[in-house]
Formats: sequence, structure tokens, C-alpha cells
Amino acid sequence: MINTIIVAIRGLKSKFGMLRSKRMASSAAAILLLLQPCTLFAQELPHYQPTLESLDRHPLPQWFSDAKLGIFVVRGIYSVPGWAPLQHPSHDFTSQDYINNNPYAEWYYNSMRIPGSPTQAYHREHYGAGYNYYDFTKVFDQQIKKWNPDEWAQIFRDTGAQYIVLTAKFHDGFALWPSKIVNPTLPPDRQHATRDIVGELTKAVRKKNMRMGIYYSGGYDWTFLPGPITKKEDYKTVKPQSAAYGAYADAQIRELTAWYKPSELWNDIDWPKSGKPLEDMAYYYNTVPDGVVDDRFGVAHSDFTTPEYKTLSTVSVKKWEECRGLGASFGYNRAEGEAQTIAPDQLIYLLVDIVSKNGNLLLDVGPEADGTIPAVQMERLRALGKWLSQNAEAIYGTRPWVRAEGMAAEGIPVRFTTRGGDLFAILLGNPSTKSIAIKDLHAMPGSEISMLGADKPLPWSQDGQDLKISLPPSLPGDYAYVLRISVSK
Repeated sequence: MINTIIVAIRGLKSKFGMLRSKRMASSAAAILLLLQPCTLFAQELPHYQPTLESLDRHPLPQWFSDAKLGIFVVRGIYSVPGWAPLQHPSHDFTSQDYINNNPYAEWYYNSMRIPGSPTQAYHREHYGAGYNYYDFTKVFDQQIKKWNPDEWAQIFRDTGAQYIVLTAKFHDGFALWPSKIVNPTLPPDRQHATRDIVGELTKAVRKKNMRMGIYYSGGYDWTFLPGPITKKEDYKTVKPQSAAYGAYADAQIRELTAWYKPSELWNDIDWPKSGKPLEDMAYYYNTVPDGVVDDRFGVAHSDFTTPEYKTLSTVSVKKWEECRGLGASFGYNRAEGEAQTIAPDQLIYLLVDIVSKNGNLLLDVGPEADGTIPAVQMERLRALGKWLSQNAEAIYGTRPWVRAEGMAAEGIPVRFTTRGGDLFAILLGNPSTKSIAIKDLHAMPGSEISMLGADKPLPWSQDGQDLKISLPPSLPGDYAYVLRISVSK
């Protein structure tokens, strides 16, 4: 295009010869100046193709490396009954007992159809054996009228989250946005929520300078292949693979990409073999160049891995993100209380451990249908936000050190992060002594050591292989005290 215009300009100059004027010269220059930045931008903007080679060239964006903490919101019509048994706090997905006593309340529709399961008994007792799961849609639409997305955004901002991921469509096929892609198996009034929950939360989150991500269940859709999953072999056989479902999933994921431009595209379980995951990823990257995709599309490309209720033992070269609930469930479970919810100190230790090993924590909240976040979950979010307000510089924007784990002579585990010229040694416990000795740690002569939240430098000495540090008379804050080791300039 630019060559054509340059030739046309030269033609004009030739035709008019001596009549060339300053106006024409300046006009030609103006055209070139206007075109040049556009052309340079087009050359610099990567254009991804639906091949692994092309997709693997997508760089991990710095924002995702720096963010460290996201909030996962699992909400849908399953939030109306909001119940699951408590027998399985662990997550042994393949055991038969786990399937019968699934602690994930968002799996309510599957669990209520397993003969003899606690969820089936609960459903019959509270709603009746003939009550259809999708009848919860009407209740959900009434409840969401009370929801205030701006309140959520403020809560998540105060917690210290840098990004949010919302379940746009879970395994039950019900959408939280007004999708134009028609589900052929559900009545029109049961296909999606009456409010654009995805759009409203996206707007509220971005107003608070956080990034918005979207979860989509590509592998399961119980409106296309109902199941239920009653044994471990069903995990594979209940994945819909029809051409109709492949086209449907492709269309919905592209609609979500085009409408909301999510910073994180979090698919679950797999992608239908009849779908086009590489084309969907290329479309996503070309629409959101600094977006990220997870490792659950069933293909050999991803920006990060997603262990669920699991942590790593060492630093991972590839970026990872642990997803887990504050309790044993992602969706709202009214049966969960204090005993089933991770303790505040353990939650903070978990975040620190993950960050030290090059991970992010995607921490789930399971709100009630009307948007209320249970009080026990709010308590944990406040504790995490309070700790981060004091110790943020040891978390956000940090990178792993040469090793993640250490130990103090007093028996307190230590985790390490780095940022700039500083090394942060984070104590996963409460020291009861006036000093602490971190094993196998050396500080350079002239280094300054301080504790985040305290004002004064701390006396220290090298005791053989151990770094001995005098602690402040009063420890600031609660949990996971952070020692900053800086080389004096």
C-alpha cells in the first residue's frame, strides 16, 4: 500500500514539473508521516498462525510473571443448591469413593444423578426427586439481581489480586454471558443468565486496574453429552466429540474473545477433537497479544501449567499457576465452615511457597447465587490483603532465587524471592527467639538487612555457613515475616 502511494506522489511531481509547490511537498510528506507509524506497527505486531511452531513463539507477558495472585470465581446455577459432602477433603479424582462423594459443589448436577450418592439424597430431601437441575435457572436469575460487581472488584483489589478469572461456562453448559451461539439442547430461557455477568464483572475489574480472565469448560458439556460420570472410565467417555459440539465450542470461545478480550483464557478438561483449538488460540493471540492460555486444551502448547490443589517441590522453569479453593470446593458449598477452610497463616505460606517456585496462585472464592461471599472466605481474603499490604515487594514482580527453600536453625522453614538487587528470605513461622540463623546462606560484606514493616536495619553476622540475624523487639504484622537482604551501594 505504501509503495503505491509513493509512486502516485512521484507521478504527481512529474506531471506538474515546475508547478511543484511547497503545499504539494508538505502534503506528500504528511501522507508519508501518517503512513509510516501504521506500517511500522503492522510489522511489529505478531500475527500468529494455527500451528504449534507459531503459537510457541508467543512470549509469556511480563504482567503474568509479575502478578502472582489471581482470584478465581466459580459461580453458576449450581450456586443455588450450593452443597456437596465433606467426606473427601483430599482430591483423589479417580477413586470411586471420591466420585460418589465429590466435594466439588459445582459438580452438583453430575453428583445428584449418581444412584445412592449423598448429593442425590440431599437433592431429593430439599427439592424433590422430580426437580430438574435446570429449574435452578429461574432462581439464579432472581438472585443475581442483588449482585453488585463493583463490590466484588473492590474486595478483590483489597485482597491484593492482580487478575480475576470467572467461570463463563461450566460443565452444565449454562452461560454467564448473553451468547448469540444457540445451544440446540436447552430451551431459550435456560441457555444463559439474564444479566451479562461476564461483561459487568469485566468492566468493574478493569476500573480497579486489574486484569480479567475467563474460564470455559471445553472438555465437558452435559447438555451435549449428559453422562453422568459414575466411574473413573467415564471421565473420558463423557467428553462430547460430535461435529456439532466442536463447532459450538469454537464459536463460543471466539465470541468470548471478541467481546471481552480476556487477559487469561482458562480452558478446562480438554477440547473436543472435532474442534479447532490451534485456530482458536491463534485467533485469541491475534486479538489479545499479551494474553495467556492454560495447558488444558489437549494440545502441546500453553503459556503456563495448572496443578490443582497441588504445589511443586522445586523451582519450575515454565510458569505455573496453582488453582484451588479456600475450602475443598470451588463452587459455593453451604456445608463448609471454619474447619474446612484453609487457615490464614497456611494460606499466606501457600502463596509464598508458590511464588518462590515461579508460580502464581489462582485462589478461588465460591459466592452464593446472589453474589454474597461467605463470611469465612471473606475473613481469609482480608487476612491475605493485610499481609500483602505490608509485604508486597517480596511478592509482586519478584523472580525465583537460585533455590526456593531454606531452613532456619530454629526449625522455621524459609522461602526465597528476588527483586532488583534484593534477596527476600520469608519465614514460614513465628520466631520465638531474639535472633534467627538461616542455614547455608551468605550475605556479602556491607549488606543491609531489614524486616519489612519495621524501620531500622537489623544487626547480623556470618556464623560459618549460617546467616545470623537479630530480630526486632516487636515483630510487625502477622505470619510469614520477611527479611530483606540488600547490598549497600
